[in-house]
Amino acid sequence: MKKTPVIAIFDVGKTNKKLLLFDQQYHPVHEESMKLPEISDEDGFACEDVAALTAWVKESFTRLAADVRFDIKAVNFSAYGASFVYLDDKGEVFLPLYNYLKPFDKKLQDQFYSKYGGDSLVAKQTASPVLGSLNSGMQLYRLKHEQPESFKKIQYALHLPQYLSYVLTGKINADITSVGCHTNLWHFQKNNYHPWVKDEGVMEKLPAILGSTEIAGYTEPNKIPVGGGLHDSSAALIPYLASFKEPFILLSTGTWCISLNPFNYSQLSDYELCEDCLCYLSYEGKPVKASRLFAGYEHEQQLKRLAGHYQMPEDHYTTVKPDLELMRKMRKRKNELQKKEQTAMVGQSAFAKRNLNEFKSYEEAYHQLIEDIVTQQLRSTNIVLKGTRVKKIFVDGGFGNNPIYMQLLTMAFPDLEVYAASVAQATAMGAALAIHKKWNKEKVPADLVKLKSYKPEDAMKTVA
Repeated sequence: MKKTPVIAIFDVGKTNKKLLLFDQQYHPVHEESMKLPEISDEDGFACEDVAALTAWVKESFTRLAADVRFDIKAVNFSAYGASFVYLDDKGEVFLPLYNYLKPFDKKLQDQFYSKYGGDSLVAKQTASPVLGSLNSGMQLYRLKHEQPESFKKIQYALHLPQYLSYVLTGKINADITSVGCHTNLWHFQKNNYHPWVKDEGVMEKLPAILGSTEIAGYTEPNKIPVGGGLHDSSAALIPYLASFKEPFILLSTGTWCISLNPFNYSQLSDYELCEDCLCYLSYEGKPVKASRLFAGYEHEQQLKRLAGHYQMPEDHYTTVKPDLELMRKMRKRKNELQKKEQTAMVGQSAFAKRNLNEFKSYEEAYHQLIEDIVTQQLRSTNIVLKGTRVKKIFVDGGFGNNPIYMQLLTMAFPDLEVYAASVAQATAMGAALAIHKKWNKEKVPADLVKLKSYKPEDAMKTVA
């Protein structure tokens, strides 16, 4: 039996941990997933069980490396950001992996920003809105000031993707996609660590940065090359960057709808930062401007409201067909509620305050919900769109499968080409593509991304 050459990718989310194998054409040929129960830190706050995660990575890799069906040519990792694993001088984990949702002490936060020039200046320099523990560098600052003895014991602080690479290689590295994801660590104008990192003694705990396309080390005893790992948001963008050269925006939809523009190189303004806009660093070390909208969550909540009012199941929206006359009606309706709340970009849309008795049917109300969400999305996406040469918007995730959303989005952006996009396991595939040249002699396939073109009054058509 001939073994299939593959790359193994560990894709670690906060809820689901996945292990995928891709063949040389980047088709997923094996997938398994695991949910690990959380544990608590010393304050009783829920956090990742690093020991259980480590054991799963080792066991899974050992098992698949011995599988007669596959010839593992390389391994890489993608994982959620804003999370550090702390190693002592023996290379052992000795502190919890603190949850990025853990509240950050307001006095300590004010102390930091007042010392280093104010929150506006630091946010512009680091492309990081003030997000507390979600700025992972602040977790190290907290440890220094609240747990100084523990801080002294830290030999290395590794972002989660790089820790996973360390598990299989024993090699210590940092990665630019993790360092550059709203961490407060990276000075975007100087293209180096921010001065506070050295001033606070944090720099000595951060290892050298390894290129995202390089090999971190090799497994023992089978000497399989292992990448250094990538931040998941940056990894998910790689299949699109590999497939399209003309400027585009990727609108990644889920609980959060995130507009990613890899072709907007302007410095973040105070307005953008106040509107929850930030920058990532791509695997090539280039800034990717991103704006966020809590639209997926709002959609879920309003579906419950509609279900209760109209005595319908919560998934009834899936049976609602796009009605172009209703769409035109929604767009012509004077939106006084929206006009009164022009600053609420990341808050709820106008629909939360609408009286459902004003709608003749569930279908009409649902069309209005999507119109209101798209109105917010227009404002959110425009923050990263303006001033760039972007001509295409690719929508992946849940809303990309919603024809009413897609057609209303097309109406909202009449000068742009709007596509529903799908990539099989985009985050994991991105981590595989990052080290393509290290394991795969074949050319990168041209059909990694599947597109459907949307025009408001035309039937959908599939595009290569």
